[in-house]
Amino acid sequence: MRVLVTGATGFVGSRLVPALLSAGHDVVAMTRDPASYDGPAGVDVRGGDLLDPDTLDGVFEGIDAAYYLVHSMGSGSDFAERDRRAARVFADAAGAAGVERVVYLAGLGEEGDDLSAHLRSRREVERVLAEGDYGLTTLRAAIIVGEGSASFDTIVQLVKRLPVMVTPRWLRTPCQPIAVADVVAYLVGVLDAPQTADETFEIGGPDVLSYGEMLRETARAMGQRPPTILAVPVLTPRLSAYWVGLVTDVDFRVARELIEGLKNPVVVTDDSITEHVTVEPTPFREAVRRAVGSRS
Repeated sequence: MRVLVTGATGFVGSRLVPALLSAGHDVVAMTRDPASYDGPAGVDVRGGDLLDPDTLDGVFEGIDAAYYLVHSMGSGSDFAERDRRAARVFADAAGAAGVERVVYLAGLGEEGDDLSAHLRSRREVERVLAEGDYGLTTLRAAIIVGEGSASFDTIVQLVKRLPVMVTPRWLRTPCQPIAVADVVAYLVGVLDAPQTADETFEIGGPDVLSYGEMLRETARAMGQRPPTILAVPVLTPRLSAYWVGLVTDVDFRVARELIEGLKNPVVVTDDSITEHVTVEPTPFREAVRRAVGSRS
């Protein structure tokens, strides 16, 4: 199968490309700067920007399936509008080129009006992509554990730098993190499961933890003493984001979106993906060990 990966240089995309090659697919990597692409041999690299439709001539030509892994959260306050436009351009281009399958990696979380701006944007992208003329498979995941994940890197930096943390009460919110290797396995696996077209699935690891427990487990996996966590009711998302920005390298805007998302439980309630794709789930502590080990 000839497969296009948008976001091929990103956290998930850079891992997905070699996995697709290993599975026997012909891979086309789309990037805004093809000259700087440093992917594996055998990849067809094509330049394109989903916010500029004029750059997409020929990018989707001959493509059987395409992955949508584009996200603009770190690009400013208008990230939701940028993501909306990019998704519409992608859907139109894929449909016009006769792409049969599209796979989208979305955010896990309960439906409702109380979603964070980040998760609302991911849901909107999902709806835009669903309007395209192809079979859409959506995989929803919570925190993805791996080097390069903004949310996981924030956890690692906090554990390294702060023995005592003053945190919002919603640090008790449950989360079901998943190793990036498992995410990639699901993304590859759905291509060989045609019955997953036009369906939405939740994916997660074997452990459900609060964010506070994730901080402590991350410390143990890193061989460090778990931090002391003091939950207080008056720490707003804005204040929390400023605090995270002071003690980590995370941009304030990204930190605020991540922290606002802590109020939403992100736990798998439907594991029907296991009927179509077999993945041996990686325990959280092992996923952390792999992630922090890759930094050394």
